[in-house]
Amino acid sequence: MLGPEVRSATRGVLYVHSAPSALCPHIEWAVGGVLGSEVNPSWIPQPAQSGAYRTELSWSGDAGSAAAIASALRGWNHLRFEVTEDPTAATEGQRYSYTPDLGVFHAVTGLHGDIMIPEDRLKAAVVKAALGDTTLLTEIDKLLGKPWDDELETFRHAGEGAPVRWLHQVV
Repeated sequence: MLGPEVRSATRGVLYVHSAPSALCPHIEWAVGGVLGSEVNPSWIPQPAQSGAYRTELSWSGDAGSAAAIASALRGWNHLRFEVTEDPTAATEGQRYSYTPDLGVFHAVTGLHGDIMIPEDRLKAAVVKAALGDTTLLTEIDKLLGKPWDDELETFRHAGEGAPVRWLHQVV
């Protein structure tokens, strides 16, 4: 017989890079529903897109909350976001990125935020490249979320003249 379910508490950050003003309260309701408490982020204009707003929200919750937040927000038109979840003693970290054009990207992250690619996914990328379907560089870029990073780069600025916030760095 198994004992009671043990939940790991963790924390993370939701970065809403762009959302139309009419969508902002719906985002707050969806995220609050996942976390079980009201959220009131400060929305600021997104200089990269006229009429759009951005916010950053630090959150605390059960492991798996980032997946639940990403699931609650995915598929909404005109919304671009990323949500991260720190690793715990029992779980790996998570990163989800979403754009309307590309959909959801998910990566497992290590203690320092590096993307960790499972062996089977690397082997599949090598096989696809060996068959001539694609190049290994293209497949590795997809595994690292480069298409999402490329699309979100413009939106990562906090405002005019602010430095870009890099969510991961290749060393």
